[in-house]
Amino acid sequence: MTVTKERPEVRRTSSPFGEPVSRGEEENRGEVRHTPTREMPPRGFAFVRLVRTLRENWAAYGELVLALAAGVLMFLSLALSTVSRPLAMGAYILTYAVGGYYKAREAWTILREERKLTVDALMFGAAIAAMAIGYPFEGAMLIFIFALSGALETISMARSRRDLSSLLSAAPTEATLLREGREERIPVEEIRPGMRLLVRPGEVVPVDGVIVEGETTINEATITGESVPADKETGAEVYAGTLNIGGAVVLEATRRPEETVFAKIVRLVESAQAEMPPAQRLIERVEGYYVYAVFGLTLLLIALLPTVFHVPFSEAVYKAIVFMVVASPCAVVASISPAVFSALSNASRHGVLVKGGGYLETLSKVRVVAFDKTGTLTFGRPRVTDVLPAPEISEESLLEILATAESRSEHPIARAILAYADTKGVAYGAPEKLTAVAGQGILAEIAGQKYRIGNARHVSFHELPAEERSLWEARVEALAEEGKSVVYIARDGKILGIVGLQDVLRPEARRTVQALKRMGIRVAMLTGDREAVARRIAEELGIDEVRAELLPQDKLDHVRALREAYGPITMVGDGINDAPALAYADIGIAMGDAGTDVALETSDVVLMNDELERIPYAIALGRSTMRIVKQNLLFAVSVIALLIGVNFGFSLPLPLGVVGHEGSTILVILNSLRLLGIRPATRASNAEPV
Repeated sequence: MTVTKERPEVRRTSSPFGEPVSRGEEENRGEVRHTPTREMPPRGFAFVRLVRTLRENWAAYGELVLALAAGVLMFLSLALSTVSRPLAMGAYILTYAVGGYYKAREAWTILREERKLTVDALMFGAAIAAMAIGYPFEGAMLIFIFALSGALETISMARSRRDLSSLLSAAPTEATLLREGREERIPVEEIRPGMRLLVRPGEVVPVDGVIVEGETTINEATITGESVPADKETGAEVYAGTLNIGGAVVLEATRRPEETVFAKIVRLVESAQAEMPPAQRLIERVEGYYVYAVFGLTLLLIALLPTVFHVPFSEAVYKAIVFMVVASPCAVVASISPAVFSALSNASRHGVLVKGGGYLETLSKVRVVAFDKTGTLTFGRPRVTDVLPAPEISEESLLEILATAESRSEHPIARAILAYADTKGVAYGAPEKLTAVAGQGILAEIAGQKYRIGNARHVSFHELPAEERSLWEARVEALAEEGKSVVYIARDGKILGIVGLQDVLRPEARRTVQALKRMGIRVAMLTGDREAVARRIAEELGIDEVRAELLPQDKLDHVRALREAYGPITMVGDGINDAPALAYADIGIAMGDAGTDVALETSDVVLMNDELERIPYAIALGRSTMRIVKQNLLFAVSVIALLIGVNFGFSLPLPLGVVGHEGSTILVILNSLRLLGIRPATRASNAEPV
């Protein structure tokens, strides 16, 4: 297995997904080359893809095609009525059949399985009644416009679900397994942790894993929503459903296919689309009773208008049919679902997973946002800022001891010390013995000498002789005033030096806080860190309220208090030690960190790319969704009331009633689609030290 750096002749080949890939792209810098013969697609593969594409397009646009065909047939029927009435009636019947196919099938299915009449049945009843009393063109127009509005609603829902479809289509069905030096194509379902898989340029990563050979660039938009590809090298994690756009790599699977971050995201998005706001559930419950009421009132009008108000029978039937059309709640029913689906689609496209339409409504009511500090407002990755050795030891020697002792640790502080030592060019080895002391630090044996590295308690700082303690106290206090953490290094009961570390503030933290305050939202910070550090960060960011030195249970108590004081609250955390507070808050928002299990399971909203500026965006999206839903409902109800009033106060022709009623439905759907265009604010890339 060799690594090539030459630029070979570019030759077009075919990827496992049937897309052309250049040989030059396959053999980029850092690619792991494999030479076994590639399997060719079976004969008829292109035909199968064509059939599949046609089927998918028909599912999305078939209803629109039949609706437009019904419109053509309607005008053809009108033209034939001047030539031959029997031919015209045949064309009208064909118009009803073509335009009403989808809705009639849907109404019949619900009637058969749920024993319930729907709005669809109401419309067909009106159309058939119109034909029966001698108004076939008006009935055909009703079928045509009703079918057209239904088709537009189907397309809008399909467009809103497009992000889920793109997620599902991103999942590969096969993977290349490396077994005893040979390549073998296997179904993704057979992958198990520990298997080594080859992922070529242009292929989708089949399972979560760690790169063990090669380096590449991965487009992680399906997971994080981030459009900028990420560079990956040996040891880096990669996720199923992401696209390899660099060199070929070998990865070792770390999860089963059904346990991957990608699979969990798909399940979350599916469940989110199935979850509707309370208002939508109420409308769906009321819809059945409303339809029966309209049917009953229509029959009552046919009976009462001639007998009580002495309206001619034919005119009474006509007014009753117009009433049946304009009183139908089509626009009301379509006021919520397209808006919610559009908002959920928009959010997932921008790396925000909202776990249901109901949470959009709650987001719109949020009055206070509480942030955790470490890992939320900051990156949670400390960096070394100060190395202060004792007079008898050099900075380089102190760093060598520190780096050697920490070389086997995975603690964030250990990683920060090693990174700093690397930048200083300090050579280090490994400790002979290493013992972790929970909550204090480590004990390391190096070259026969024992070192204590950790906090003040670990090195018994307060038991040192007063003279030595006074030598360090001023330095420690100076670091603490700057909001820095201090690590002590001691040998044989004597301090060899101290190290100052500081977390890094997320570059968008201040912009996020200011954006929330402009929206009229109060901002709080709940942290387990020291009071001085918390106050300094809060002052820098402009945070309204600060609570420091809190345990997880304390955070829950403060979330409860903030909720009682200000109203609905959102808690933002990393999903680990914030779990109680996230669960209690009206909305729990977790920093996804590329989809950690805890973040996906403990929150109502997940920021897949850990971008704080998605929080004002999510709240604004919730507010816009509810505003559009209210606009839709008000408009729909107003149009129904207006058309009913005109029908009985004056005289409303059936064609105008059809246009007014179905036109309002179309306008409501188009208004909902505006939610697809909302975009989050841009972000900066620089990081500011806390």
